[in-house]
Amino acid sequence: MSNEPQASQSGIAPETALAKARAVAPILRAEAANIEAARSLTPTVLAAMHDNELFRLTLPARHGGAELPLPQLAQVAEIIAGADASAGWCLGQAFGCAMSAAFMEEAPAREVFDAREAVLAWGAGIQGKMVATDGGYLVSGTWRFASGSHHATWLGGHSQVFEADGSPRLGENGRQKNRTAIFPRDQAEMADDWHVMGLRGTRSEGYTVENLFIPEGLSMDRETEAERQVNTTLFLFPTTAVYAAVFSSVALGIAQSAMDDLFALGMKKKARAAATSLRESPVFQTRLAELEAQLGSARAYKHAALTEIWETVDSTQELTMDDRARIRLTTTYAINEATSVVEKIYRLAGSTAIFDNEPFERRFRDIHAVSQQLQGRATNFETVGRYMLGLGVNTIFM
Repeated sequence: MSNEPQASQSGIAPETALAKARAVAPILRAEAANIEAARSLTPTVLAAMHDNELFRLTLPARHGGAELPLPQLAQVAEIIAGADASAGWCLGQAFGCAMSAAFMEEAPAREVFDAREAVLAWGAGIQGKMVATDGGYLVSGTWRFASGSHHATWLGGHSQVFEADGSPRLGENGRQKNRTAIFPRDQAEMADDWHVMGLRGTRSEGYTVENLFIPEGLSMDRETEAERQVNTTLFLFPTTAVYAAVFSSVALGIAQSAMDDLFALGMKKKARAAATSLRESPVFQTRLAELEAQLGSARAYKHAALTEIWETVDSTQELTMDDRARIRLTTTYAINEATSVVEKIYRLAGSTAIFDNEPFERRFRDIHAVSQQLQGRATNFETVGRYMLGLGVNTIFM
């Protein structure tokens, strides 16, 4: 296939994708308690998401995917997370994983992604070992934090590559190469290790394989330009940037739902021993307006940056380090501001917030699970600041 830049193409228009997400949202709200209890997305939820092709929004058009622009991917993630945070997080994870189809030959990519209910999930970090053998690799490793692994049809394992004699396979830069092996979920040993305070329904379990044969075609290096088979705009963005865009939208979706919950509470609640209802309280009125501005500012800042960057990359077919730094900055800021908003809402809701049958405590738990992930780290600000000042940075975090 030619490596010449190709014009963007999409099987699903952005406005159609947003409408599909909005159609699924009521089903997610109705299933939220069941998702939490099961610690995984329910069959009802998965059927709705597959019926509306949400897991196919980042697949190449050659697989019937949407190749949806990054700003709209972020909006879809916010809509879904606003209805259920775990569903939003699983979808965001699947968005990044599905982009790997663009870095594979078409035939093996079809084996993985052409099924209607295909979902690829993978764990964090380069934790495995791939040893070259005839026709592929023998893969061993244990990976954790594979969000959506319970409903995934395939799993991936990021691994260091070794030659058949055990020596490291080195790249042109002298560093050891790494690749991602892709294998059916039923070939891995799953660990029931997802017992957490927030994002319970993501079932982000660990898994292990030992000396599992993987054909060469079911492996790829998702960050190497030379392996990219589809050169439309979406696939010029590293998956780290896509994860940042969609996971920050999960945080914004949680915070927006918490705002909606607070508004509804304010319309009916009168705190014990208070002189007025919340609606009539000047303090509550002021705080509500401040929170609306805080959340809206973070969302607008991020969306404006993503839109401008997407338009530039679509036109120039080049993503600069300046723009990668902007994505990292605006998305980290959005996560931290959304977390701050939910914390303030929790306090404003008073004792109502502590009850299981009220939405505030789950929003509080879910946002703090989001804030602990890589995309929300305060050190991301340091990385961007160093880059702005012309100092050395590890670009894997941008």
